[in-house]
Amino acid sequence: MDQALPPQSLPSDADLVMVLHNPRAGRRSSQRRLERFLRAIEAYGYRVEVSTDLAQATEAANRRHERGDLRCLVGLGGDGTALELINRSSPGVPLLLFPAGTSNLAASHLGISKNPQAVAQLIHDGRILRLDAGSANGRLFLVMASCGFDAAVVETVHRRRMAGYRGGHGSFLSFIGPIIKLMRTYPFPELSVTYSLDDQSEETAIGPVAWAFVFNLPKYGWGLPLTPKADGTDGQLDVCTFARGGVARGLWYTAVSQLALHPGLPDCRLARARRIRITAAEPVSYQLDGDPGGALPLEIEVLARRVQVVVPPRTAAKWKSRTLDTESVPVQAGEIRDDKPS
Repeated sequence: MDQALPPQSLPSDADLVMVLHNPRAGRRSSQRRLERFLRAIEAYGYRVEVSTDLAQATEAANRRHERGDLRCLVGLGGDGTALELINRSSPGVPLLLFPAGTSNLAASHLGISKNPQAVAQLIHDGRILRLDAGSANGRLFLVMASCGFDAAVVETVHRRRMAGYRGGHGSFLSFIGPIIKLMRTYPFPELSVTYSLDDQSEETAIGPVAWAFVFNLPKYGWGLPLTPKADGTDGQLDVCTFARGGVARGLWYTAVSQLALHPGLPDCRLARARRIRITAAEPVSYQLDGDPGGALPLEIEVLARRVQVVVPPRTAAKWKSRTLDTESVPVQAGEIRDDKPS
């Protein structure tokens, strides 16, 4: 298993902060938070460039990183904004996730505050943490991938936002209508899942199943603990599947998982792997970090230490302590551990 690298300080000789502002993220405008954030950054003496153009911001950040004067690239938005940044920024560009979206799963897990002054302080004294990323059919994700019912909901909500619903802003309430509609119509097609350590290892098959999730970080929805041991720095991805489809069964899985009792279910499977393949005999959607990803088949692999994120010192200290604990009792190379209790 790849050992996680200890967190590092931001480059002391870099003074340029690039800010990508997603004005459509979250339930309401984040313009005032942006203005407060910019004032706080400038008080530290850093230069700031702001853009609402994703391509422009990431291209400029990549160039300035190569020149050596980029301190970090800030993404003011939600998990969708973070998803775009990790896919468009060059490896090594420090990313700071300023949570302003609907769920902000990645920023929440990293301990990043929504307070503009607190986020500005991270630019001054934050630490760089190297996180793994998942690659799903070549597209990176930071938190999780899933397919089936929840991906169909994400796809429906996304279409409504792009059509101008609620001015393009999102909220948890925007999921209620699509969920109710799909509860009546979704067919819950069978999924086949295989996983392995790498290209040379023997594959293990799971299936047929109705629900399939792959996690890099242990965050989902409102905090449903499907894979609470997912680490983000261990060079592996955590897989969770449930065998039976249907709305009633889905509600049951949700309730049991909220109580962290799902590992004991005979139709739940938990495993860790570096490569995962998910297929279906009919078209099935998948989603990445809350954004539509496409349709199966899906090939997923882990990219160790692919993303550099800026985190609070307390988060860095926690991860460093976790790394030392892991090194004291190492996982054997080539081992894929099944979390299902005996």
